[in-house]
Amino acid sequence: MLLPAKTEVARQLRRYRAWERMMLAAPADRALRSTFEDSGYTLCVLMGKRCAREAADAAERYLRTTLSAYLREQDERPCPSAVVRRGPPVADRRSPAGR
Repeated sequence: MLLPAKTEVARQLRRYRAWERMMLAAPADRALRSTFEDSGYTLCVLMGKRCAREAADAAERYLRTTLSAYLREQDERPCPSAVVRRGPPVADRRSPAGR
């Protein structure tokens, strides 16, 4: 897994949080919202997450831990989108001749 430099993550996280504060102060401003969403997208790409909130959380964890601890933590987390696929029940797998 490739990870960005911590300085770049810190810079993008600061940018995201600054635009978040401005957007919350003026929620009707579409230009602010657009820029906030762009900063969230950039953070998502950097951290490999699908949601800006998850990306911000991951960035904060990444910045406060060592690289090896961060990677170990990522390996231990269950993947919420993982779907367990199972085959048909054992009884249905038998051939018609075996019944």
